[in-house]
Amino acid sequence: MPHWSVYTGNSEPHDGIDDLPAPPPWRAFDGEPVLPAPRDTDDRAAVSPDRAHRARTYVASPETVQLVNAALVLRRPLLVTGPPGTGKSSLAYAVARELRLGPVLRWNITSRSALSDGLYQYDPLSRLYAARRAAWRAGDTRPGGEVPGTGGPQGVPPASADVEEHLRLGPLGTALLPYGRPRVLLVDEIDKSDLDLPNDLLNVLEEGQYEIPELMRSAREFSEAGTAEVLADGTDEPVAVGRGRVRCRAFPFVVLTSNGEREFPPAFLRRCVRLRLRRPDREQLTEIVRAHLDTPAGDAEHLINRFLNRAADGELATDQLLNALYLTGVAGLDADSRDALADELMPYLSATADGDGF
Repeated sequence: MPHWSVYTGNSEPHDGIDDLPAPPPWRAFDGEPVLPAPRDTDDRAAVSPDRAHRARTYVASPETVQLVNAALVLRRPLLVTGPPGTGKSSLAYAVARELRLGPVLRWNITSRSALSDGLYQYDPLSRLYAARRAAWRAGDTRPGGEVPGTGGPQGVPPASADVEEHLRLGPLGTALLPYGRPRVLLVDEIDKSDLDLPNDLLNVLEEGQYEIPELMRSAREFSEAGTAEVLADGTDEPVAVGRGRVRCRAFPFVVLTSNGEREFPPAFLRRCVRLRLRRPDREQLTEIVRAHLDTPAGDAEHLINRFLNRAADGELATDQLLNALYLTGVAGLDADSRDALADELMPYLSATADGDGF
């Protein structure tokens, strides 16, 4: 393995991330204060059993291993494209497990997703209600409905120190905290976003930092120290944010997945390391089946052949084969019934293959 490689793809957890080469000078970050690494992803309280299983059983190709390491060393996002069922999102969990980088921060993209959703969420209405409840309990209101200390006739609170109680960092915002080790951020199905999101991500991922205006106003007006305690994504433990500015120290390992449903701007693409996952061949399928089900190769060979033959005529996903193998094994069917059930469990994913879209 080349000396610059830290991810091996063999699924055995290790601390090789500590040997990661220094970043290029143009990708070095110095965020403070340095935060400790989160808990290991082997902790079942930190990751769901299904994702833990996918992380342990992920089978990485040599190309995948090489490009994951390239993204880690260059401190660049990894754009992973490929057909459904090729393990694009599972790759993030596999890397996090092997390199002991803690729970994966996951941002599921929809057509309504905006950059602010990934950075942080702020609820001004809950803050207004909290101010009104506090004044009501104190029995102290002023003529015209003004609540003392809120600075407005409608009880609208100013940018004061309690703003952090109504603000929570999102997965992207949490990944860019100044952790001593990189966090893993999965931005899943970015091709479903509106046209602006990839471009909006450019500056944040390029600079490794962002600002929270609500906290910046609070720091200027009410706090000499300017430090706020804010909840991070995936935890109930607050982290310190100084004067509303967040800057990473170890650039996160960012996995952006796409099913190839759209083209991305050239400026976005040139800032990413690009990995194209392809349909697994017979040897890879056999290894995947063994990893997931511990099924002897001879027992699985018939359905693997059937899967490959069907896949020649249309889109199929690897988990369809796994479902068929598991269920036919549990049911204990004869050969004809097994094949019929397997065909039902492996329908084509594209309308052109079977004419009805199902």
